[in-house]
Amino acid sequence: MNLFASESEVLAPLASGWFLEHAWLIPVVPAIAFALIILIGKRLPMKGSELGVLSMLSSLVLAAGAGYQWIQRTNSASEEQFVEPVIKSWSWWQSGGFNFGIGQHIDGLSVLVLIVVAFISTLVQIYSLEYLRGDRRYTHFFAALTLFSGGMLAMVLADNMMLFLLGWEIMGLCSFMLIGHWWEDDANSRAALKAFFTVRTGDAGLLVGIAMLYFSANDWTQEHLGVSGFSIRGISAWALSGEPNSTVITIAAVALFIACIGKSGQFPLHTWLPDAMAGPTPVSSLLHSSTMVVAGVYLVARLYPVFFVGLDILGSGGNLIMIIGAITIVISAALAFVQNDIKRVLAYSTVSQLGYMMLGLGAGAWMPAVFHIFTHAFFKACLFLGAGSISHSASHHSFDMKRDMGGLRKVMPITFVTWIISTLALCGVFPFSGFFSKDEIIDNVGHNGYTNFMIIGLVGAFMTAAYMTRATYLTFFGEPRGASAGENLHDSHADHDAHAAHDAHADHDSHEAHGPHESGLLITVPLMILSVLALGSGFLNATPFGESWERMKLWVEPRHSEFAPELHHAPFTWSKASLSLLIVFMGIAISWLISTRLFTKRDPRLVGLTQRVKILGLGHKFLVNKYYLDVLYEKVIVRSIAYPIANAAYWFNQNILDGILHGFANSTRKLSGWVYQNIDQRIVDGTVNNSATLTKSIGTATQPTQSGKVSQYGALLFSAAAIAALVLVIINT
Repeated sequence: MNLFASESEVLAPLASGWFLEHAWLIPVVPAIAFALIILIGKRLPMKGSELGVLSMLSSLVLAAGAGYQWIQRTNSASEEQFVEPVIKSWSWWQSGGFNFGIGQHIDGLSVLVLIVVAFISTLVQIYSLEYLRGDRRYTHFFAALTLFSGGMLAMVLADNMMLFLLGWEIMGLCSFMLIGHWWEDDANSRAALKAFFTVRTGDAGLLVGIAMLYFSANDWTQEHLGVSGFSIRGISAWALSGEPNSTVITIAAVALFIACIGKSGQFPLHTWLPDAMAGPTPVSSLLHSSTMVVAGVYLVARLYPVFFVGLDILGSGGNLIMIIGAITIVISAALAFVQNDIKRVLAYSTVSQLGYMMLGLGAGAWMPAVFHIFTHAFFKACLFLGAGSISHSASHHSFDMKRDMGGLRKVMPITFVTWIISTLALCGVFPFSGFFSKDEIIDNVGHNGYTNFMIIGLVGAFMTAAYMTRATYLTFFGEPRGASAGENLHDSHADHDAHAAHDAHADHDSHEAHGPHESGLLITVPLMILSVLALGSGFLNATPFGESWERMKLWVEPRHSEFAPELHHAPFTWSKASLSLLIVFMGIAISWLISTRLFTKRDPRLVGLTQRVKILGLGHKFLVNKYYLDVLYEKVIVRSIAYPIANAAYWFNQNILDGILHGFANSTRKLSGWVYQNIDQRIVDGTVNNSATLTKSIGTATQPTQSGKVSQYGALLFSAAAIAALVLVIINT
C-alpha cells in the first residue's frame, strides 16, 4: 500500500492573512491575563474575573479570524493543490547543541481545535460568573481557568514537541488545581491527587516517545527539511519517508499512546476522570468533557503519520488504538448505568465518546474522529452545564438523580430543552450533530474491514441511548424527590462539590426562598448557544447530503501532502444509517420502558431484582465497584510497589541514616564528656582554682605583716634596706 498521497505542483502561493500570521497571540493573551489576575485581580471590581472573560473573548476573536482566513485559504486552492500550513518559528533557547524553538503550526486541525477551545472557554467563564459568585477563592479559580485555556491553546498551536509538552503539562497542573478547588473536603483533595498521579503515569510515555522520535528523526529532518527533530511537521514527514526503523517507530508510537490513554481517560487509566467530577461543574464542562480530555485524541491526530506507520493502521487485524478504544466504549457505558450522580453519568459518557474517537483514528477514520471532537465539545459541554444549572437552582447543589431530582422539566424548561437536544446529539439521532460524526466513525470502521469493531460501536450506541434515557427520566420526569420537591437539604449528604458549594453559594442561593426554579441568564444563555450548536454543527460535514455539504473535510483534512497518509472515506448509505438509528431508538425505548416501570410504577418484578437474582447481583456489584480497578491500583499495585519502597526507606532511615546520626551523637557525647573532665575541669578550671589557692596562701602568709604597729613596719623597712645594700655590695665587689 502506498503511504503517500500524490504530490502535486503548487499552482500559486496562497495568501495567509494577519490572523494566521499572528495566531501565536491566541495563547499569549490568556497567559498575560493569568499573570494580571494573580497580581491585581483581588483589587479589581469583579475580583479578576473580568480579565479572564475579556482574555478569552479576545482569543476567540483571534481564533475566529484565523479560522475565517484559513477557510478562505482552502477555498481559494484548486482541488489538486496542497494547502501549506502557516508555520512560524523562533529560537527559544539552546543547550549543548540542542536548539529548542517556539512557534506556531496553523492548519485545518489546529484551527478547528483552537476555535472549539476558545469558544467553550469563553462560555464557561461567563457561566462561572454566576455559578462561582461568592466563592472564597473566586479570583484563584478564574486565574487557574484562564491559565488552563492558555496552556491548551499553546499545545494546539505548537510547531514542535517541546512546546507541545509545555502546554500539555500546564493543562495537567491546572486540572489538579481546579479539581481540588474546594480542597477542604478530603474527597476533593483525593480526587485531585488521583487525577494528577494517574495522568502523570501516562505522561512518562510522552517523555519517552518525544525523546525516541528526536534521536531517531533529527538527522533526517535536518538534512531534508532543515528543521529540528522536535518539529511536528518534520516528524510527520520522517514517519512517512520509509526511513524509520520499524521497531523504533512502533515503540515510540506505543509510548506516545500511553500518554494519550492517561490524558484522554482510556482503559485502563480511565478511573481518574469520574472522580474528577469533584471539581466545580464549570471545570467538569471545560476540562473534563470538551477540551483537556481530547488532548490525547489531538496528539494521535496531530502525529497521525507516526501512529499510522508505527501501529500499522489499516493493516490486517486490529491495532492497539482500536483495541483500547473499543474496550473503553463498552466498559465505560456499562458503568454509566449504575451511577446515581448525574455528573458521573456524563463523565463515563465522555470516556465512552473518547473511545469512539480513538476507535476512529485506529481504523483510519481520521476525519470523522476529528469531526467528533468538534461536535462532542458542544453537546457534552451543554450537558455538563445543564447538570450544573440543575444543581445550582433546583437540587440545592446535590447531583444525586434518585434522591434530589425528578419532574424538573416543568420548573426548568430552558435547561430541559437544551438537555434533550444535547442528549439526542450524544445518542446520534438524525439530524443532531452526533449523527454526522459518531455514525460516520462506525460506518468507516466497517468500511475499512473491521466488522467486529463496527459491531462494538453499534453496541456502544445502544448503551449510550439507554443510559442517557435513564438519566433523563430520573432528572426531568416522574415525581419530584428530595430537594427538587422543595425539601431543605442542610445536611452532609450532598455529593462532590456540595459541601464546599454551600459555603461558596451561601450569599446568593435563592433555592430555599423560591424552591426549584430556572437558572438566570448567565447560566441559561450559554446553554442555549451550545444547544443550537449541538443541533446544527453537524451540517458542516453532512455526508448524507453529498460532497458539497462536506465543508469540514475540505477545510480540515490534509490533501495531497507528503506530511499525511492517504485515507479513503466510506460512501454514505441510508441503509447502514437506518440500522444505526434503529439501534439507538431501541435503546431509548427499552430504557424508557424499564425506567417507567422501575422508578415510577415500582414494578415488583423489577424492584430488588439484583438482590433476588444472584448472578445479577454479582454483576451489579462488579459495576458498582468499577471492575475493582481502584482496588487493583490502590490495594495491590500501590501496596506492592509503594509500600515496599516506603518500608525500605523507613528501614534505611531508621537503621542507616539514624544509625549514622546516633553513632555520631554518641561519639560526640563521649568526646564532650572527656573534654569536660580533662580539659575543662582539670586544666581550665584547675588553673583558675590553683591560682586562687596560691593567692590565698600568699595572702595568709603575709597577713601578719599587716599588724598596724609602726615600730614593726620600721623594722621591716630597715631590714629591707639592709638586704638591698648587702646585695649591691656583693654585686659591685
